Amino acid sequence: SAGEHLHDPVAVDRDARLREAAVLDVARVARAAPAGPSGGAQRMTAGVADPVRGLAELPAAWEQAVAAARAAVAEPRLGPVAQWSQIGPYRLLASLAADPVDDPAARTLLAPAHRELARTAEVFLDCAGQAGRAAAALGIHRQTLYYRLGRVEQLTGLDLDAGEDRLLLHMALKASRLA
Repeated sequence: SAGEHLHDPVAVDRDARLREAAVLDVARVARAAPAGPSGGAQRMTAGVADPVRGLAELPAAWEQAVAAARAAVAEPRLGPVAQWSQIGPYRLLASLAADPVDDPAARTLLAPAHRELARTAEVFLDCAGQAGRAAAALGIHRQTLYYRLGRVEQLTGLDLDAGEDRLLLHMALKASRLA
């Protein structure tokens, strides 16, 4: 019967291999994308949802796949084919809202004029607040990092020594990529 088939280890293994092959096929197509209008390679992405067991679960799977594809656009290291189960914090951020983040504390920092400061803050937060690692990742001197982080605090009114302020800023920076 169909129910027994779902628990058959051979069928489960075969289904996993089929899913893996499909992901690899999509990745191959995405990498072989034709040139875009500007002449450069057109970046294609795709999202893969968790497996579902029935038609009633398809809307949720669709949302997962779309969120995974958006995460691959926001964070190229996740793509060109991003799997819902592997997009980390973007699972939460994608489920919060489809609208762009408009937090008053981060609004000024997210303006185009402050792109480098926003990048500095994001790298610093990605490095768990470790100044040495962040400065090395950015290719700047540690004192330059401290200066920029001071500017970030001035622009946002946030205290990067406070966990909740760091969390708010990190979420706003990551969510802005999804917009």
